[in-house]
Amino acid sequence: MESVTALRGESDRNRAGSDRRRRWRAQTAILEAVSSHATTHDTPASDPNADGDSARGESLKVLVADDEPAMVGVIGAILGGAGHRIIAAYDGREAIRRFEDEHPDLVLLDLAMPGVDGADVCRRIRAAGDTPIIVVSGESDLGVTVELLDAGADDYVRKPFRAAELLARTRSVVRRHRRAPARDGWLVDRSRHEVSWRGRPIALTVTEFRLVARLADRLGEVVERRDLLAYAWPGVHDPDPLWLKPHMARLRSKLIAAGAPVPIPVRGIGYRLEDALGDGTVAPGEPEPTPDGRQP
Repeated sequence: MESVTALRGESDRNRAGSDRRRRWRAQTAILEAVSSHATTHDTPASDPNADGDSARGESLKVLVADDEPAMVGVIGAILGGAGHRIIAAYDGREAIRRFEDEHPDLVLLDLAMPGVDGADVCRRIRAAGDTPIIVVSGESDLGVTVELLDAGADDYVRKPFRAAELLARTRSVVRRHRRAPARDGWLVDRSRHEVSWRGRPIALTVTEFRLVARLADRLGEVVERRDLLAYAWPGVHDPDPLWLKPHMARLRSKLIAAGAPVPIPVRGIGYRLEDALGDGTVAPGEPEPTPDGRQP
C-alpha cells in the first residue's frame, strides 16, 4: 500500500510539473504575441522590399531569461508597453537556444536558473558577440556583481526594481552600444542609422543599414544567411531567402561607389565583410551564389 501511495504521489508531482511547464509555455506564447503586436517597427511579410520607417528604429527585440514566469511577465509588460518585442526563456539552455535562433538586440538575464546558470549564459552570449546584456537579479553580493561585469555583462539591476529604472538602464546600455567606435575604417552609428567608411558617409536604406551593421559587427567573419535575414527583417518570423540577394546587390553597388569593401559571398554559407587591401582596392571574393547556395 505504501509503495502504491508513493507511486501516486510521484505521479501527481510529475503531472503538476507537466502542467506547470504547459502554463509557462502558454504564458510565453501570449507574452510574445502581445509584445510582437505592440512592436511598431516590424517589416510586414507581404512587402519584403519595404524598409520601414527609420524613426521607429528604437523598438528592440529583447530576450528575457528568468525561471520565474511572474518576473518574465512583469518585465515583459514593462518593456512591451514601451514598444519592445519580448522573447521569453525560463532556463539557461533555453536562453542560449533562443539567443542563437532569434538574434535579440538586448538580453535581460537572471542569475539563478536551472540547467545553465546566468553567469555561464552571460559568458556564452558575450563570446558570440557584443549584444548588450543586463543582469536582473536579487543577488546583493558585490563580488558577484563584479564577477558578472567581468564576464561580459553591461549593467546590473537589482530586484525589486521600478519600471522607470529598468527602462532607463535599458536605454543607457543600448545607447552606449550604438556609439561603438570606428573599427578598421568602419563607423556604424545605430542611434542615427548611419554608416561611414574612413570618414565618408554612405547613404543606405534601413534594410541595407542593418545588413552592413551585422556584417561590421563580425568583421572578417562569415555571417550565415539565416543570421542576416533575421537581423535585416526582425519583424518577419521566417523571411524568404530570396529577399537577401537583391538587397545585397544594391548594397554592393553603393559600397563600391563609396570606395568601401563589399560583402564577399562565401559558397553555401553567407557573406563576409573585409577591410580594404593594402593598396586601397577591395578583395574580389567568389561569384554571387543563388539563395539556395548553388553557384551560378
